[in-house]
Amino acid sequence: MAGWTPTLPPGAAPLYERLLDALRRDIASGALGDGDRLPPQRDLAHRLGLGLGTVTRAYVEAEKAGLVQAHVGRGSFVRGAAPAGASASRAAASGPINLAQNTAPPQPAAERLSDALAKLRRRPDLADHLAYAPPAGLEVQRRAGAAWLARSGGLEGADWTRLVCCAGAQQGLALALGAVARPGDAVLCEASTYQGVKAIAEHQGLSLRGVAMDAEGLRPDALDEAARGGAKVLVLLPTLQNPTGRIMGLERRRQVVAIARKHDLWLVEDDIYAVYAGANHPPPLAVLAPERTFHVSGVSKSLAPGLRAGYLVTPPGEPLERVLRAVRALAYAPPAFGGLIATQWIEDGTADAIVAEVVAEMTARMGLGRRILGAAMEPPASVSCPHVWLPMGELDAERLAGRALRGGVEVTPPSAPVVEPGLSSGVRLCLGAARDRAELEQGLQVVASALVGVDERSRAVI
Repeated sequence: MAGWTPTLPPGAAPLYERLLDALRRDIASGALGDGDRLPPQRDLAHRLGLGLGTVTRAYVEAEKAGLVQAHVGRGSFVRGAAPAGASASRAAASGPINLAQNTAPPQPAAERLSDALAKLRRRPDLADHLAYAPPAGLEVQRRAGAAWLARSGGLEGADWTRLVCCAGAQQGLALALGAVARPGDAVLCEASTYQGVKAIAEHQGLSLRGVAMDAEGLRPDALDEAARGGAKVLVLLPTLQNPTGRIMGLERRRQVVAIARKHDLWLVEDDIYAVYAGANHPPPLAVLAPERTFHVSGVSKSLAPGLRAGYLVTPPGEPLERVLRAVRALAYAPPAFGGLIATQWIEDGTADAIVAEVVAEMTARMGLGRRILGAAMEPPASVSCPHVWLPMGELDAERLAGRALRGGVEVTPPSAPVVEPGLSSGVRLCLGAARDRAELEQGLQVVASALVGVDERSRAVI
C-alpha cells in the first residue's frame, strides 16, 4: 500500500488529526490491512500537499494508538484497529512533552487563586460585574489595565480613557487590525511572526507580507522598501519578538516610527512579553508614536491564560470609536470576571508577586536551555525570555520537529510562524508549558539529540 493516498475529512481539526482519522477509517473499512506498509512520510506529504511535520505527527500518534508499528529503516506498517478507548488512554498516559505552547508556569497564579476569590467576595462592586459592561469595559478594570501597562510594560502615562478591555490580547490584535484594514489590504509584519497574526489575517482577508529581519527585528531599509507597495498597517512585536526572542533597540524603534510616519502606516504593537524583558528595555512604540499606534498587551503570558484579560490602547480620536463599534457588533461587551481577578491582583500587588516568581522560574529554565542547547540556540535578548529560537533551514527545521516528536517532544510546527520562508526559518521552543524543570530538561535533551545531523550551514539562515 505504498501508494495509499487518503482523502482527508473536512472540518476545523488540525491537519494531522484529520490525516489520523483518515487512517483509522481506511483501516476500519479494510482499505488498509494488517501488515500493509504506509508510504514514506515525505512521499505522502508531497502527495497531499502537507508539511512533513504534519505527516510525521500523524504517524507518531497512529503508533501511540496502536494503529501502526514503525521499524527503523523499513517504514511504518499497519497493525489494525486498536481496542475502543485505547487511543485516548494511551495518549493521556504517554503524551509528548509540550515545548510548543507559550504559557507561563501556572503554579504562582494557582497558589493565589483561592485568596483572590475570597477577596472578590468582599468587593463592593462585585455585583456590578453581573451586568453588561460598557463596550470598552468597566472603568475599574480599564484603570487597572492602564496602571499595569505603565508599570509592567513601560507605557508611561497610559490613558485609561483610550483603553479597551478585551478577551485576551488575541482579540485586541483582531480589533486593532479590523479598525484600520479591510479585506484585500496589505499588512506588513516580521518575516516570521506570531501565528495568531497569521490566523487573523486569514480570517479578515488581509494580505500579510513579511519584512526581512536582523538581530534587532525588522530592518528599516526592508521596511521602507516594503511600505512603498501600498501597505496601510505594520503589526510587530518589538520586545522579545515571537518566535525569535529579539528586542528592538531604541534607535531602531525611532527609525521604524519615522518610516511609519513617512508612509502613513498604522502601527499595531504586540507587547505581551514586555514583563520578561527587564526594566531597561526601550519604551513602547505607543510612547514614541501615540498618534498612530495601537498598543496590545494582557496577562495571559504572565499571570494565567484562562483569565482572558487583554488590553488595547488606541490612538486618540476616531480609532477608539471604530474599535468600540466592532465590540458592539461582535461581543456587545467584554467579559467581566476574568478581568476582575486580574484587576484585584493588579490593585493589591499580587500581580507583581506572581510575575516576579514567573520571571525567576523562566530565568532558571532559560539557563537549562543555554546549557543543553548551546550554540544551536540564538543567544537570548533577555535571560528570562519564555521562548528560544533555533535558526536553521526549512528542511532541517521540519526534520528536527519530526525527530523531536518521535522522541516524545512536541515543538512549534516550523511553518507556523513563517510569513516569508526565504527570509526566516527555524524552530521555536517554549520553556513555560513543561510541568516542571525536570520535564523541561528531559524535553530539551531530546531536542539536543535530534539536532545531531542538522547541517551546520543551515543554522545561519535567519
